[in-house]
This record gives sequence, C-alpha cells and structure tokens, in this order.
Amino acid sequence: MPLLPALLNAATLAAVGATAYTAVLAAVALTSVLSPAPEIRRDARATLTILLRRRRRG
Repeated sequence: MPLLPALLNAATLAAVGATAYTAVLAAVALTSVLSPAPEIRRDARATLTILLRRRRRG
C-alpha cells in the first residue's frame, strides 16, 4: 500500500492549491469592488479576467 500515502499527499497538495487560488480570486474581486481609486479597480478587473479565463475546447 505505498501508493496510498502518495495519493493522500497529492490530494492535500491539490486542496491547498485550490484554496490558495480561491483566496487570491476573492482578494482581487474585493479589490475590484471596494477600491476608491478607479485605476486600481480597473487593474483588479483586468486581473480577474486573466485569472478566470477559460480555455475553449475544440
């Protein structure tokens, strides 16, 4: 059963990565809404566009 610890480590790493990505998205989304400066809001929205870009399957 040496495969089980490796799978658990991979699953843990994937969960940590997904959590970090979600935290970054939340921070950028809040910045794009709550920032008083229009330039910062515009930059945050552009960053969100990049982070949320989906690839087309074709």
